[in-house]
Amino acid sequence: MTRWLAIAALFAALGLGAWLLRGGAPRPDAAAVPVPAAPAPSPPAAAAPEEGIVVPSGQTVTHVETIQTAPGAEGLTYRFRFLAPAIARDGGTVDAERVQADLLFLCETYALPRLPAPPLRPRQVIISMADRPVAFGQAAPEATQYFDAYRIEDGACIWEPF
Repeated sequence: MTRWLAIAALFAALGLGAWLLRGGAPRPDAAAVPVPAAPAPSPPAAAAPEEGIVVPSGQTVTHVETIQTAPGAEGLTYRFRFLAPAIARDGGTVDAERVQADLLFLCETYALPRLPAPPLRPRQVIISMADRPVAFGQAAPEATQYFDAYRIEDGACIWEPF
């Protein structure tokens, strides 16, 4: 009996008792209750341009993209790609030797803080620089590009030869 009283009280609270007694028909004297329209979805925010990163050689590089979907030789690999106009063969001011320190710097200061925690941490991080935009996986003989691979060990980037 108590259960039926609880159900009746619920129907009354929700206004369903009269609705059921009328056979589900709306009351003729009921005023329409305005239902506010859902707000229009706002357009996606444009990504803010990334600030330049000054690296040890003194050049300023810009992060282009991070690729997580192309596995490497060691399994899960994150690739951090940077635009570095100062490495150009013609008119560039940064040589290959100085680029090595820049790549390690980018691994330690840019890539490491952006990696997921274990067990989702990648087995390898590849840092690359190009003097001009180059589509991932495309040959671009006119572009100057540098790549270095690192394994992450004890919170540090350890260089690995290809």
